[in-house]
Amino acid sequence: MISIQEEDFNPNLLQENLKKKVGEKAGAIVSFTGYVRDYRNDAEIQKLFLEHYPNMCERELNIIVNNAYQNWKLLDVVIVHRVGILYPGNRIVFVSTASIHRKEAFLSCEYILDMIKTCIPIWKCETLAEGSKFWVSPTSKDYTKRQLWNEKYTS
Repeated sequence: MISIQEEDFNPNLLQENLKKKVGEKAGAIVSFTGYVRDYRNDAEIQKLFLEHYPNMCERELNIIVNNAYQNWKLLDVVIVHRVGILYPGNRIVFVSTASIHRKEAFLSCEYILDMIKTCIPIWKCETLAEGSKFWVSPTSKDYTKRQLWNEKYTS
């Protein structure tokens, strides 16, 4: 399941639904929930606006998930990413992978999260408490991680 949405999500319910879907085959389900931070470089964040390229986001996420399936023995994957205006403490992203073995669930979940950060056409604009706004870009560290994943796992 892949969803780009404005609505909040319940990570416990998403994980429970994944567990029901994969049944007793799953030896491991690894889930990550990301939240909007309340600071950036010692500046208080007032809000975060996420804009996306509809349909292209889902297409790119499907490519990432397909790569994960090619590299790890996964039973299923769930991705939910929010867009719109979010505030500190709001949930922003959920990724969960189910596999027979924990190592594959951990690696695939981390891979998907790293790829989301640098490959998906979602743009973030932060508004600080003092009023300034700026667009947030992935860091060189984020791109280095993507390159390492691609060298090791992407065909």
